[in-house]
Amino acid sequence: MQETIFKHAIKTAITLVAFAFVGTAMLAYVFDITRAPIEASEKEARLALFKEILPESTYDNDLLKDTVEIAPNEQLGNRQPTLANIAKLNNKTAGVILEAIAHDGYSGDIKLLIAIRADGSISGVRVLAHKETPGLGDYIDIARGNWIKLFNDESVNKTAATQWKVKKDGGKFDYMVGATITPRAVVKAVFKALQFYDANKTTLFAVAKVESKGQ
Repeated sequence: MQETIFKHAIKTAITLVAFAFVGTAMLAYVFDITRAPIEASEKEARLALFKEILPESTYDNDLLKDTVEIAPNEQLGNRQPTLANIAKLNNKTAGVILEAIAHDGYSGDIKLLIAIRADGSISGVRVLAHKETPGLGDYIDIARGNWIKLFNDESVNKTAATQWKVKKDGGKFDYMVGATITPRAVVKAVFKALQFYDANKTTLFAVAKVESKGQ
């Protein structure tokens, strides 16, 4: 009796192992054949977003390849290393696309993509991710309105530091009544990103130039 139970247990175990092996092999196969299309799709989506904030006519290099790693930085709000995408035209630096995070949104972090021209002016800003209240704080998203375009052509030289606030706080940027915290956080994050660029542009472009020569 015990021998029969033991044999049954062995057969069951072998069957389970076989199913696990086959299942793992199938998952690995599916992952392998879908990885390339997924990566290609992600690249296309990111390039499409780049084109929204930095016109194709302003650069002639591969933005996904010309990158510089940025260590965690308080001004950008990145707690993990991120990549800055360097734009070039005729082998001359034309601008940079930075990722920044506003940690003081109403409902949490607001992740931003900011394109800055070589002269320090903003080409465009887009919200990559947020958790703001639908129908209220989500107007920072280009899909919900044009508020984010207020930053187009702004710079630390054009607008004084004291004006980088929403109008309710004495600044120049409009906001939706009843949803002040969200735009306040975005304005602050964009301004800090401009300050980061102004302080680090020489280093960013120098590193990008060296890495390009090494490719």
